Amino acid sequence: MIRMHKSARLALLTLVAATGATQLAGCAPLLIGGAVMGGAMMVIDRRTSGTQVEDQAIEFKSLGRVRELGLINGHVNITSYNRMVLITGEVSREADRVAVEQVVSRVDNVRSVVNDLALMEPSTVGSRTNDSVLSGKVKASFVDAKDVQAQAAKVITERGVVYLMGRVTEREAARYADVARAVPGVAKVVRVFEVISEGELAQIQTTTPKQ
Repeated sequence: MIRMHKSARLALLTLVAATGATQLAGCAPLLIGGAVMGGAMMVIDRRTSGTQVEDQAIEFKSLGRVRELGLINGHVNITSYNRMVLITGEVSREADRVAVEQVVSRVDNVRSVVNDLALMEPSTVGSRTNDSVLSGKVKASFVDAKDVQAQAAKVITERGVVYLMGRVTEREAARYADVARAVPGVAKVVRVFEVISEGELAQIQTTTPKQ
């Protein structure tokens, strides 16, 4: 288990908040978010390095397809983990919600799509900033916990709702959800995990290089 000092945890929260503020600057009516390309993505997790690259490509291709739809008054986020795609954010019409799912599902290498777009006005800048900070707090809580591997769970927050992605066992999925639920400000926890067996986990841990 990796342990993080208090100063490091503070730095993590500051980085998350700063990233959220940068992404929100100069937004057009259609606001689209995604992962950042670069070496920072290539951390030790339960995907192969090749799959991590595929997930990056899926996110960016999906965002491009969504932009081409020309949605008005929408805010769409795309997150891919092990080729499972989570769509979050807000759109004003059911037709837009369906159209986003359709174009994302046709992107190369997408294995499945979970569409949780809300039919409502786009969230405010303040709401999205709070979501970024809340994601950082949830991640820090995973680091503080003694019985979960912080890197194995991906955290996405929309309007106080925390989505958890990753390849985890049933035991781990329940524990991650419990830890996230205990963080002040979390309105709801949605598990979007790919469940693996304890045997598969043991195999992953055997083949994953140490850092």
